[in-house]
Amino acid sequence: MDQIDDVLNQDLDPTETREWVESLNAVINHDGTERAHYLLEKMVDSTRRAGGYLPFDPTTEYVNTIPSHMEARSPGDAAIEWRIRSLIRWNALATVVRANRKPGDLGGHISSFASSATLYDVGFNHFWRAPSEDHPGDLIFHQGHSAPGVYARSFLEGRLGEDQMDLFRMEVAGKGKGLSSYPHPYLMPDYWQVPTVSMGLGPIQAIYQAQFWKYLEHRGLIPKSDRKIWCFMGDGESDEPESLGAIALAGREGLDNLIFVINCNLQRLDGPVRGNGKIIQELEGVFRGAGWNAIKVVWGSYWDPLLARDTTGKLRQLMMETVDGEYQACKAFGGAYTREKFFGKYPETAALVANMSDDDIWRLNRGGHDPHKVYAAYHAAVNTKGMPTVILAKTVKGYGMGAAGESQNPAHNQKKMDTDAIRAFRDRFNIPVPDDKLDEVPYYHPGKDSEEVQYMLERRRALGGALPQRRRKADKSFSAPALEAFEQITKGTGDREISTTMALVRGMNLMLRDKELGPRIVPIVADEARTFGMEGMFRQIGIYAPFGQKYRPQDADQLLYYREDQKGQVLQEGISEAGGMSAWLAAATSYSISNTPMLPFFIYYSMFGFQRIGDLCWAAGDMRARGFLIGGTSGRTTLNGEGLQHEDGHSHLLSGAIPNVISYDPTFSYELAVILQDGTRRMMQEQEDVYYYLTVMNENYAHPDMPKGSEEGIIKGMYLFKDAGKAKKNEPRVQLLGSGTILREVIAAAELLEKDFGVSADIWSVPSFSEVRREGFDAERWNRLHPEAEQRVPYITGLLADRQGPAIAATDYVREFADQVRAFMPDGMRYTVLGTDGYGRSDTRANLRSHFEVDRYWIAHAALAALAKDGKVNAKDVSRAIKEYKLDQDKPNPLYA
Repeated sequence: MDQIDDVLNQDLDPTETREWVESLNAVINHDGTERAHYLLEKMVDSTRRAGGYLPFDPTTEYVNTIPSHMEARSPGDAAIEWRIRSLIRWNALATVVRANRKPGDLGGHISSFASSATLYDVGFNHFWRAPSEDHPGDLIFHQGHSAPGVYARSFLEGRLGEDQMDLFRMEVAGKGKGLSSYPHPYLMPDYWQVPTVSMGLGPIQAIYQAQFWKYLEHRGLIPKSDRKIWCFMGDGESDEPESLGAIALAGREGLDNLIFVINCNLQRLDGPVRGNGKIIQELEGVFRGAGWNAIKVVWGSYWDPLLARDTTGKLRQLMMETVDGEYQACKAFGGAYTREKFFGKYPETAALVANMSDDDIWRLNRGGHDPHKVYAAYHAAVNTKGMPTVILAKTVKGYGMGAAGESQNPAHNQKKMDTDAIRAFRDRFNIPVPDDKLDEVPYYHPGKDSEEVQYMLERRRALGGALPQRRRKADKSFSAPALEAFEQITKGTGDREISTTMALVRGMNLMLRDKELGPRIVPIVADEARTFGMEGMFRQIGIYAPFGQKYRPQDADQLLYYREDQKGQVLQEGISEAGGMSAWLAAATSYSISNTPMLPFFIYYSMFGFQRIGDLCWAAGDMRARGFLIGGTSGRTTLNGEGLQHEDGHSHLLSGAIPNVISYDPTFSYELAVILQDGTRRMMQEQEDVYYYLTVMNENYAHPDMPKGSEEGIIKGMYLFKDAGKAKKNEPRVQLLGSGTILREVIAAAELLEKDFGVSADIWSVPSFSEVRREGFDAERWNRLHPEAEQRVPYITGLLADRQGPAIAATDYVREFADQVRAFMPDGMRYTVLGTDGYGRSDTRANLRSHFEVDRYWIAHAALAALAKDGKVNAKDVSRAIKEYKLDQDKPNPLYA
């Protein structure tokens, strides 16, 4: 290893080295950089063929990727754009400071936008197209903490008034006019397009949005265009696994419609990102290795003369040696400190700045604050073909805040500034606010007819219109198939046994046959399509592959072979639930982002949905996504043999917490058909901003015909599956409730009770305890607010009001799931809930259901125990059930076992 280091780090023959460099420069001058690059690649290849496997350095010098003489020149008016930028900076600061001088400590962020104002300004003025007749529009993932700066621009453009600016983070008081803390489409549905403040979610969503645009183009659903996705993120945000976890996909598929802009202000929320290293170098290596075009914007134009005079290379060497913690200190402590601690390390570098004042040294700018350097990088990015681009822009966190926060560790949490700090900020950016008004921190608007505002508006007109803007509904809706179209799964299966997973796939295939809706279906799996019985789709509609299938699949001679196609309809996203969910999000928001409604189905193990990717599920609600999430092999006892981490007993509690998620746990294929049809109607036909979560099982059993008139109850979440008939005098009776696979145990328990104890049971299927709960609490709230009006009766209360006996509910989920409806039991009706509390484990379904005390015997026993408490049977009957059903009275509570 020492020998390798010697070869790499020492010049053993400077004369020979100079000759090689001179030869290379001659090639560059005569044939261009591309030819020189080709020759270097051939030389490296020859070296490796000779056995010289020297390590590859994926990083370049710590200077700008684009040399100054090759920079594209901005066509804009630099002076006006500086004034605009300054006004936006001031109004962004005023937004946060004014908010935090009100009672209530509203919070907010100043320093993030302060560091990235130039990055946004250049994009808004020259690159970001709005949707128009001439262009489908670009998509911008704004860095969440920079929202005040985006509002400040909209204020100058006349889109927001002072009254609305003063409603920053006051969405309740604002009554629909408040400005959300971060980008939230749910709260500002005409403005923000994507939520980004949960760190890491913006980058992974941007990658899969870019992939989905290519998917739509290849399938002929949208025309090809040069639209781009711009994703802004912080360098500290790169630590999130979602930020970098999918970048290889973008490189592999050549997503040249994707541009990342990483604001490298060298600071996390509490301090340096890589204080002992250099985050720009690290990220350059990561992205270049993943097949991205990496453009570094490290130094501003004031450094160009110094770099030109660096004939010895010592300045470049010093730039490479200096770590981010030192760079941060230089910006925090000023020019004199930088002269001594940075330039003073070598005589050669000290000499470079000998004729510069300390103020001159302090003004040496970072690349991310230089609009000329940023424009050149953006220009190169939008003209890059065949690969995605990442722009690594070096900035100063809290830029312009001076002693109040510039390049200081606590800068992220800076929300308030005293009058002296505000005065310094005003003077630095030449804002025409008089001293006697500084305490008010007033917004400043130069007037709608001012040169600055007219320039802004002209630039936006040239780029198609205002941004951000969001489309609420697509121009075209698609009719849902009638329920009759699902006849294959609304009719019973007779003696044939199938699972609800099989019924789901059949339902999807029926929908795929619809000429209008079929092409809009997007099946998505995180690799295990065969597990869910979807391999038939491989041949039928193909798996999307941007470059087609370049090999003959191993199973080509089989009927259901693995077929990849550039026009394939299935998105198979590898072993990545976060990737599958991000692809689903892209499809589920296509109606808004691309004016192209799609209906995605993401099918996965239910344990790995709302639990593993819950933040993305919440983002889906925020984005007003529309589509179906399918939790496969759901329940704690259905996926027998898979053990603790695979067995789901709580996903419905998690899904039910998201307001616009409609959750169902169907048992029979006809229930699934009704839900699919109604969900498609609501999302594709009525364009409602909801999405669905359905759980399905891999347990095979016979399915009955759909009971007449059950459709409404299925949709509402509960219906009478079997009526025990008119009760005989003094006959004990119970109400049995169940969902999913455990409803079949409930049905069996009813037979035991009738046969062994003469107890009759009404059986209720509850496909959605979550929907029943929501309706119940909605009625309860209405009643409280309208005490003198006729009181509403919750749906479940009305169903059970005239029924006799106690109610017992059993599901394959934790007790809290069915316990959600306890508040709405009719007065005097005892309610017992059984569930699968505890960790999952491997065993047979029968043993698992016995262990968790949700099988037919435990359900029958619970019914008898409730009847005994009501005085309808005696305790000896309960004891007899324990004995006859071989229930272990001393077994540990499964919650702790």
